[in-house]
Amino acid sequence: MSASARIRRNPGVRIAVLAGGGLALLILLQSAASAVLRTVPGPALAATQLAAELLVCLLMILAYRAAVRALERRAAAEIALGGSLRLLIPGALLGGALFTSVYAILWAAGIARVEGSGALGGAIGALGAACAAAVAEEIIFRGALYRIVAERLGTTAALVFSAALFGLLHAANHGATVTSSVAIALEAGVLLAAAYAATRTLWLPIGIHFGWNFTEGGIFGAVVSGGHSRGLLKIALAGPDLWTGGAFGPEASLVAVLVCLVAAALLIRRAVRRGLWRGLRQQLELNERPI
Repeated sequence: MSASARIRRNPGVRIAVLAGGGLALLILLQSAASAVLRTVPGPALAATQLAAELLVCLLMILAYRAAVRALERRAAAEIALGGSLRLLIPGALLGGALFTSVYAILWAAGIARVEGSGALGGAIGALGAACAAAVAEEIIFRGALYRIVAERLGTTAALVFSAALFGLLHAANHGATVTSSVAIALEAGVLLAAAYAATRTLWLPIGIHFGWNFTEGGIFGAVVSGGHSRGLLKIALAGPDLWTGGAFGPEASLVAVLVCLVAAALLIRRAVRRGLWRGLRQQLELNERPI
């Protein structure tokens, strides 16, 4: 094997290029989009924001596919367009249902109450933001970090590693606390890694991520990971931070953590039954086998 091939196959190099490069590209694209949006008049802002965020999605997918082709000398089957809707749509419905169930529980407990309706423009903006966050973050955390670590250390280690980093990424958000970071790691990090483990494709976790975020911000108008949203409804939360999530939003609530962990457990069981779950020892033994 040539020196260049060894470098390309090195896990650290691949993580640096695919995850680190993906994060840098996302920051660059979002900065450019923000600069453009500041020049757009109010009436056209929502539609322009949606178009800009969809362009971010497309560029992130193309960049990931190109980087995988260059580094790993293969097509990025995990984000192939063929059959994408077969998992993307059910994933979006599942993500929406999971968040709706969180608010249903909070409503039944007297913590959530409807105060009125919101604005369509806010929902359109939330739609674009949910798309961009779902595609970009799943490419970086599940397509790069989780997948590459799993190839070396197995499914369990990859899930723990990627989930912890996902929670850490959100530690700088407005209203973030240690509790909110742990909540994000447990509910989103574990659930989305389990969704990838059960299907070996990014489309299911992208769908779940999008459905959760859009329902949270675009429909219920909730604070999304510390960022305020304007959705179709105005719903107030009143109660202890343990149940409402405090300034970070309902993603930091115990209810959200429990709901997502139940869904994650079902996906993990599916991965195990399909023989797609590998522990550290099993993965190390597999890596030692001659090719």
